[in-house]
Amino acid sequence: MKRQIEIFTAGCPVCEPVVQLVKETAGENCEITIHNLSERCESKICLTKMEEYGVKRLPAIAVDGKLLGCCKNIEIKKEDLINAGIGSC
Repeated sequence: MKRQIEIFTAGCPVCEPVVQLVKETAGENCEITIHNLSERCESKICLTKMEEYGVKRLPAIAVDGKLLGCCKNIEIKKEDLINAGIGSC
């Protein structure tokens, strides 16, 4: 059975090297699906999966339905912005 790899990208210069790295690293037993969120897939499956996996930043990679640890828990919160002095100008 093929390993399912999903890449969530914005199609930008930061994401494209990661997409290329996954493609170069994946073997014949991998099936790669690219969800380019800047293009908003017609079926909305990319947005549904993004929410299901908890994607908070791009690029992000899920393997066999699970978001990789390196892609988790990075979210910009209002508290972080306030602590950086944003809003006190």
